[in-house]
Amino acid sequence: MTASPVLDRLADLAGVEPEYWDIWGNHHAIAPENKRLLLSTLGCPAEDDAAADAGASRLVEQEWLRPLPPVRILRTNEPATAIVTLPAADDRQRVGATLLEESGTYHEFSYQPAASDVIEVRTIEGQEHRRYRMPIPVELPLGYHTLRLDDKGGSQMRLIVAPAACYLPASIAAGRKQWGLSAQLYALRSATDWGIGDFTSLKTLVEAAAALGASVIGLNPLHALFLNEAERASPYSPSSRLFLNPLYIDVMAVPELSASAPAQALIERHQAELDALRAKTNIDYQAVARLKITVLEAIFTAFSGRGGAEGARAEAFQRFCNDQGAPLARFATFEALAEQFPSVPWQEWPEPYRQPDHAEVKQFALKHRERIAFHQFLQWLADEQLAAAQAHAKARGLAIGLYRDLAVGCARDSADAWSAQDVIVQSAKIGCPPDPFNMLGQDWGVPPLHPHTLREQAYEPFVQIIRANMRHAGALRIDHVMGLFHLFWMPSALPPKDGAYIKYPFEDLLAVLALESQRERCVVIGEDLGTVPAGFRERMAEANVLSYRVLYFEKEGDRFKGPSEYPHLALACATTHDLATLTGFWQEADIDLKQRLNLYPSGEALANERAARTHDRWLLLRALAHEGLLPPGLNPEQAEAGPLPPALSAALHAYLARSEAALLLVQVDDLADESEQINVPGTVDERPNWRRRLRVATADLAATPVATLLKPRLADRSARAAGESVLAARWPAARNTGE
Repeated sequence: MTASPVLDRLADLAGVEPEYWDIWGNHHAIAPENKRLLLSTLGCPAEDDAAADAGASRLVEQEWLRPLPPVRILRTNEPATAIVTLPAADDRQRVGATLLEESGTYHEFSYQPAASDVIEVRTIEGQEHRRYRMPIPVELPLGYHTLRLDDKGGSQMRLIVAPAACYLPASIAAGRKQWGLSAQLYALRSATDWGIGDFTSLKTLVEAAAALGASVIGLNPLHALFLNEAERASPYSPSSRLFLNPLYIDVMAVPELSASAPAQALIERHQAELDALRAKTNIDYQAVARLKITVLEAIFTAFSGRGGAEGARAEAFQRFCNDQGAPLARFATFEALAEQFPSVPWQEWPEPYRQPDHAEVKQFALKHRERIAFHQFLQWLADEQLAAAQAHAKARGLAIGLYRDLAVGCARDSADAWSAQDVIVQSAKIGCPPDPFNMLGQDWGVPPLHPHTLREQAYEPFVQIIRANMRHAGALRIDHVMGLFHLFWMPSALPPKDGAYIKYPFEDLLAVLALESQRERCVVIGEDLGTVPAGFRERMAEANVLSYRVLYFEKEGDRFKGPSEYPHLALACATTHDLATLTGFWQEADIDLKQRLNLYPSGEALANERAARTHDRWLLLRALAHEGLLPPGLNPEQAEAGPLPPALSAALHAYLARSEAALLLVQVDDLADESEQINVPGTVDERPNWRRRLRVATADLAATPVATLLKPRLADRSARAAGESVLAARWPAARNTGE
């Protein structure tokens, strides 16, 4: 199928980018047939030029035939105005307007279009329409406000006043540096867990971090997964990004346990099973879920029995349910429905149950209100325990405390996708083009948010997601933060090579992120690995979003970047959950594994990666030698694959500790000398991803050989940073306010 100017115009209006450059700099033009498929997923049929032309006209007319757009973003440093679109014939009529501030303060004013600037003119359906810039005679505070034109059919829009940048702690804004540990919560091990790390394990990790002098603990996404299909363990393909995974609840720490003799008897009866689960190398999610949920059901029965819960705890539960409102009720309803149709995607449920607002769903909710209340109870317990972990971190001197992680999307058959069918696009999936670590590209199997619908809903779905994940956290990492700018879409039937980038309302989403960050006093870290658009990192830095710099990727030509070359507004780390641990990297365990899984397109590609790895080891040894960090007895010219001595692991982290990056994260897997990475991208059933537990108990992490060698280096980093002032002028503390 040949290219067409009409098709290209619709693609441009809809946000389908016509081309992209991969990480090697190769140019890829999007084939017309793939453009048409992607436009169809966006709700813009383009099977032929006539359909494409009609679709383009609809998109343009939609914006010109309504007086107000659905949302407008204002920054604190610009005048308060609205863009009003009216027929030219109405320009002499006064327009009455009302403004409702988020606080409830109410304003009335009027406006005459003829007295203001005309921005643009267009003829629609034979009638001239004009766009005006309407001044708003109110000094608006930060927040979410509503503007309404009273005599124009009640047209209204959300007016979001946002700060210039995200929140930064005064120490980081002044140029000082901090560090912390990163962990997959489920992988933490203790003598009292139930075969999976939990929120009490997290408090134990806080103790280890405090002993080492850390300021932050970075975690995997804590999103709700699939209780009825517990082996679906990827935290990056969740059921809901708004709620928590109940398997992280420490049952023994639930206050109501003491009032439930049946729950205590169940625990006593299953002691042998608990011991066996604790001893496993990989998490048995199904057994863990069955045991935890059974005991939590018994606890809930005691809590809600005898005519209902009473006292302060009951009031706290009700307050939580009220605060979380309709989203929690809908999520809990989904969980109850999923129990009725185990292992069946909601798209295959009986027709009435596929729509959350259907009358039969409401009848189901009434009939099963106790079960729905149970799932709300689980969320309350999880929220309480996460809050307690963050409070403990702050009390133990961790300046930032917990850093949460936000996945780029949810699973196609998720609770979120069921709840928000108008904004989550079922006919598409997202991923990324091929890169050196994933040579076939990636299909994440995750449906995207519809950029047009997001705007039509005044970004409320995005607000809810950001707000939920900044809860009980001092920092938020946004996975694949380039998704604020564009996402690589594929129609559901196509592989990554046939995808294209779809644009998102970047500046608007960034403004919402800054507003929520300032309100929650939450640092924002953007995972900006892979193919990064030109100018993107610079814009993120202007907005105080920390870049995510991984040692393996930080190269300049044929060398690794020196510590002084890392930007200050960055988080530095040696590796991540999707990459080889340091030990695995040095031993080439990751290459061996990918070879066994047939993840290389050719034998030549495999050989090239082994040669590149040998070269990287050589470059790293030379970099350490240049910094005077090479441990005694190591020869930088001998870079063969082999064991990673603790002194070398500590030296590599010390290299990063010298960097200008505001934050340094040390992966607990590297403290524990683990050789196997947590996840191999591109695999699902081929290997046990998201299951490996640490061999070292959480309480012992601060005393491992690597931690012992590294502790003075990290203390030196903090001490040196405290005395540095050169960066204070570059990042003044006043930026904290968003002014």
